[in-house]
Amino acid sequence: MSRAKRTLDWGFPRWRGYGSSREATTVRLCDRHGCNEPGNCPAPKSPNSPDRWYFCQQHAAEYNSKWNYFEGLDEEEAQARAKSEQRANSGYAEASHYGWAGSGDGSRSSDEMRALEVLGLEADADFEAVKKAWRARAKEVHPDVRPGDEEAAKAFQSFQVAYEVLRQAEERRTWKG
Repeated sequence: MSRAKRTLDWGFPRWRGYGSSREATTVRLCDRHGCNEPGNCPAPKSPNSPDRWYFCQQHAAEYNSKWNYFEGLDEEEAQARAKSEQRANSGYAEASHYGWAGSGDGSRSSDEMRALEVLGLEADADFEAVKKAWRARAKEVHPDVRPGDEEAAKAFQSFQVAYEVLRQAEERRTWKG
């Protein structure tokens, strides 16, 4: 004699654990041919169109890598648009370090990129490489090593500012509060 198994929910679904339903969940796959990753990054199919592609993170980055936001604008119009966009979006600057991927993919600000340039590093350099490059460059032009040299003093200051920009950015990225 087989008995039916009792359930403990007594007809109250809220007593069941979250996510314990037996239905299959629908996962949208990446629209890139042959990719089996979840497609959770929307991208426009064409300008001013509501239609979207849905890519995985890797293919969304590839799709957006050649995107030119200022295409068709002359230099002055491009600068004016960039300035207005920066002013309109300045409230999001604090959360800019929450990105889809790591450094070198557009997740660094222009100030960080300039600081990396000053230190002679690539865009995807980690913070350990930043510290190492900063120490090496600062030792070469430190005022104690080259006293009275104005060029060395300016270079030392630029290295200090670059390191400070990158240090603060790293603190923002790693801070968990």
